[in-house]
Amino acid sequence: MNIADALKNASTTPYWLDTPNRPEPQPALRGRVTADLVIVGGGFTGLWTALQAVEDAPARRIVLLEGTEIGWAASGRNGGFCSASLTHGYDNGAHHLPGENDRLAELGLRNLDEIQETVERLGLDCDFERTGELSIAFEPWQARDLESEHDPDNGYRWLDAKELRDHIRPVGALGGLLDERNNAMINPAKLCWALRRVLLERGVQIYEHSLVKDLRQDTDQSRGDMIADTDQGSVTAPRVALATNVFPTLLKKTTLHTVPVYDYALMTEPLTDAQMDAIGWHHREGLDDVTNRFHYFRLTVDNRILWGGWDAVYHFGKRVLPKYDQRPETFETLARQFYEMFPQLDGESPDGVDGGVVFTHKWGGAIDTCSRFFPFFTTGYGGRVAYTAGFTGLGVGASRFAGRVMLDLLGEQETELTRLDMVRRMPKPFPPEPAAWLGVQMMTKALIRADENEGKRGPFLRVMDALKMGFDS
Repeated sequence: MNIADALKNASTTPYWLDTPNRPEPQPALRGRVTADLVIVGGGFTGLWTALQAVEDAPARRIVLLEGTEIGWAASGRNGGFCSASLTHGYDNGAHHLPGENDRLAELGLRNLDEIQETVERLGLDCDFERTGELSIAFEPWQARDLESEHDPDNGYRWLDAKELRDHIRPVGALGGLLDERNNAMINPAKLCWALRRVLLERGVQIYEHSLVKDLRQDTDQSRGDMIADTDQGSVTAPRVALATNVFPTLLKKTTLHTVPVYDYALMTEPLTDAQMDAIGWHHREGLDDVTNRFHYFRLTVDNRILWGGWDAVYHFGKRVLPKYDQRPETFETLARQFYEMFPQLDGESPDGVDGGVVFTHKWGGAIDTCSRFFPFFTTGYGGRVAYTAGFTGLGVGASRFAGRVMLDLLGEQETELTRLDMVRRMPKPFPPEPAAWLGVQMMTKALIRADENEGKRGPFLRVMDALKMGFDS
């Protein structure tokens, strides 16, 4: 398949958002309103926080402020992998929080179970499929690493090359590790809109196109309530949950704790039955490969393939701009790699079927990355404000857990969650520019070298590991 032809008609709108079923936005905030709780941010974190808050206390007056539209940013652009992991993989959790990693794994699985329960109980139309996830090895060292994790009693099964063909047929695969219970697939935008519907039905006030420009304490009254100011209005409330993630923080003390990294994805046209048979994706698991520059790929309900990953791009100065959502060189690389893995779909391979599969959508978006690669938490203004960020691309499921933590922090009572080291400890901040840009470039090159050296981590990565700024998923 000619790469230019495969991409030439692809829409630049993220696939999940490119639908006539996208709801009309709620009106912008105008004037002054009061609430018991104000939530800033209308992605997964803000929506899950609002839902749990209103289920905790149905009479609570809740206002949610979104700067653009619900689910517009990372929550409507991701791959739709709803993982149980709270720590971006078990090994990464063990690296940073060895004393409580097992408990975090239990809490993460419980959180995923509760997401499924909520989807079913509330009838959230989001194409939820509890498929599990399959990590594929293409090099002998990858196969050795994955096979060592074979643990069927805990839901991890090593599949050799022959067994793998009953699940998927990528060229050159040596086997794979099937995680049978720790992942579900969703349509992320539909989940955002379904949560929005439920919140509106339960009386939560949602204002879209209401960017919060300032967060300040009301010094004119003794309670010290917080005021969130937008261009045309303000909300006064005793408690604030900040769910702004990749966008500039309203708590200045966290300014250096995240950097935005751009990720990219393609979506194919729907596959025919013959094409599906050719690649053998019978069980619909979420798939990935296991290099540092990895791919993630999954099926939609109409059998399109979402294919993303590989490049992770940081722009100097922590800039988040619409023009970065498109990166032709990355799209071309991803398309070429797609056909290399699935020549059955390129239209030119001898065993290809039905002509070549082309791409209908190409898009990117910014991910909030922190130095430990999983979310952190903090408070401000004497406990009146709670903040979380740093999901590093694995926030679809962890965002609900983060919302629960923020509500517990704002409740001013210790709970199991507020006692966690994960919640009490902040990750290392990134240095200011230009050191941040240089550090990201060095990290990227070091990770590429590790991929080329059978996963062995070189001196730079070992130093970063010692500083608790490394990544091991």
